[in-house]
Amino acid sequence: MVDCKESKKRYRADHLIVYLPKSYDPEMDGALLFPCFDKDETPEDVEKRLKKLNLRSDISQYEVISFVDIKTWAYTNPNDDYGISHPKNYCEQYKIDELVRIPDSHKILRDRIIGPDTKTVGTLGEPRMFNMMFHSYAGAAAGEENKVYLRPETCAGIFLNFKNVVDSSRVKVPFGIAQIGKAFRNEVTPRNFIFRSREFEQMELEWFCEEKDVPMWFDFWVEQRKRFWESVGVPLNKLHFLDVPKEELAHYSSRTIDFEYQFPFSGEGYDELEGIAHRGNFDLTQHQEFSKTKLEYMDPQDPKNRYLPHVIEPSSGLTRGVLALLSEAYTVDDSRPSGVYMNFTPEMAPKKAAILPLTAKDDHVPLAQKLYLELREEFVVDLDIKQNIGKRYARQDEIGTPYCFTIDNDTINDQTVTVRERNTMAQERIHMDKVKEFLHEKMRAGASALKKAA
Repeated sequence: MVDCKESKKRYRADHLIVYLPKSYDPEMDGALLFPCFDKDETPEDVEKRLKKLNLRSDISQYEVISFVDIKTWAYTNPNDDYGISHPKNYCEQYKIDELVRIPDSHKILRDRIIGPDTKTVGTLGEPRMFNMMFHSYAGAAAGEENKVYLRPETCAGIFLNFKNVVDSSRVKVPFGIAQIGKAFRNEVTPRNFIFRSREFEQMELEWFCEEKDVPMWFDFWVEQRKRFWESVGVPLNKLHFLDVPKEELAHYSSRTIDFEYQFPFSGEGYDELEGIAHRGNFDLTQHQEFSKTKLEYMDPQDPKNRYLPHVIEPSSGLTRGVLALLSEAYTVDDSRPSGVYMNFTPEMAPKKAAILPLTAKDDHVPLAQKLYLELREEFVVDLDIKQNIGKRYARQDEIGTPYCFTIDNDTINDQTVTVRERNTMAQERIHMDKVKEFLHEKMRAGASALKKAA
């Protein structure tokens, strides 16, 4: 990590790059440098920053042009072979955490480098180690031998129990083990509501298969996860699928595809929602080596064929998924009293229906309670009695309840109720005995439409 004293921001040292002339002299007057973000900053961003910095008299025009050329070249000519004219022939790239290789690196940080969000020299501190895992101590003694960590992801428990599952369940490859649970990461800057937090829910599936079948299963799970997100109400046109470049892959991954969603705070870009990775047999190899326990799978059709299965891992932030659904469902509508409604699919709505007696009169409430007790055996429903009917409709719109059933004077006479549909606010009357069938039909229709779309 690198701290900026002026802006009070923290940066990952491996995400900041500094370009130094190969003939760099720390004592050279006016040799002010600035760091660029490794992958987050566009050439336009660099140019804007340089225009601001160029107001300083001690930055030469030559340096400004050199840095712009370097960054712009990298974006516009990613496959260039770096010919004679390429700026990298006379400049060398360093990540901030690699500056220790340079003589007098502390002088460079102190006297030559301008912070990413400042115009001042010397605001960046020395790079320091930062552990993203929370640790504690098990037992009464606080020693290294008792140090434990909160899990940063849920998959470790799956790999630990791989042999137990194979032996006890007698499953055959290919098979999967899925888990939902809490994970903990010491995030530097938690932000954007529940998008980035230090404690979150994670969904992970480890799919074990033979190495030769990896391409087939990888494509299979990419398609399955697309269908999943569409089925819960996230349209595919709001998702971006990033085939992660080789140089940015995790150390265990041979291939990763990130599912990214355009959250309200994403601007014109996207933020990660899920990743599907080919982890190889890295995890089982590590567990086998350090546990001294054989984890090889024996093919029941060919006992001589023993191998460590490869793993395809769809890994999704459940908390981020909830945020994506909230973002997608939030709909502004000035024509209704609430001004907004949550456009959840019926299957994902927290409440499937609400029972609303028109008034709190003795003859309305008992009928509403009767219908509520019948429906709650099969659906999650709400009984809302207090306040006027308009405010109760608004409340149900705000939590995304798709259908409201109103008990009124006509209900007493002919046993019919008014059905109000959330999105259109259209109303119709049906018999009380048909309400349960009505809800089942709507739920089936919604599920069928989503499956057809997928």
